[in-house]
Amino acid sequence: MTSLDYDRHCAEIADQLGQLRVTLAGADLSATVPTCPEWSLGYLARHVGGAVRWAEQLVATRATDDIPEEKVPGIRGPEGDDPAALDAWLAETAELALKTLPAVSADTPVWTWAEPRNAGFWARRMTHEVAIHRADAAIAAGVPYEVAADVAADAIDEWLEIVQYVQRSQPGDSAAELRGAGRSIHLHATDAPAGLNAEWVIEFGEDGFSWRRGHEKATVALRGPLTEVLLAFYRRRSLDGGAVEVLGERELLEFWLERASFG
Repeated sequence: MTSLDYDRHCAEIADQLGQLRVTLAGADLSATVPTCPEWSLGYLARHVGGAVRWAEQLVATRATDDIPEEKVPGIRGPEGDDPAALDAWLAETAELALKTLPAVSADTPVWTWAEPRNAGFWARRMTHEVAIHRADAAIAAGVPYEVAADVAADAIDEWLEIVQYVQRSQPGDSAAELRGAGRSIHLHATDAPAGLNAEWVIEFGEDGFSWRRGHEKATVALRGPLTEVLLAFYRRRSLDGGAVEVLGERELLEFWLERASFG
């Protein structure tokens, strides 16, 4: 399920990369990224650009299996630490994505590591890959971060779907512990524009968890502006930073945040 269509995801990849370039302009690329402490800003930029180039190659070749990194042209970016060269590489990456992804349909069969097995998966995944790492870059650079409300809501949907997929397909992952009937989490955006349902209910069951959009009383609620709810739910902002409010059994929300995994 996604609230954004394929064309929008394709356009967002390029737009998010453009905004990332603005965030990086003039920043110290050797600075540590607090939310990814093993990374520098320069490494983050290469990681993001490389991920988009990998996805672009999967779609361009209609891959039926994973493509090793060493077979993806330009995946590592330019040699050296020249900010202008890195910026140009990111711009070229956006152009590649805009050329390749809109040239196929969302349901074009392509290898993926999760469901659905099509180009639509990669358009959506790369939209949020760039959007969330752009937040990491903004935090490291000390600049404001904004994301469109419908993109933020779709990112929360996708994250829930990924964690649910990991729980179902990888029983050894910490996501498998997200179960136990009678407990629930409510995410509540306080500034959603008219017409956008930006509330979620996550219910724990004996066999895992389920979720849906909606407003219901829960064991614990995470409440605040949509962007801040997104960042807290992605573990990019502290629950104690003042931007969000936790109502109810905080321990359950922390239990989720510690175990919700990318696999």
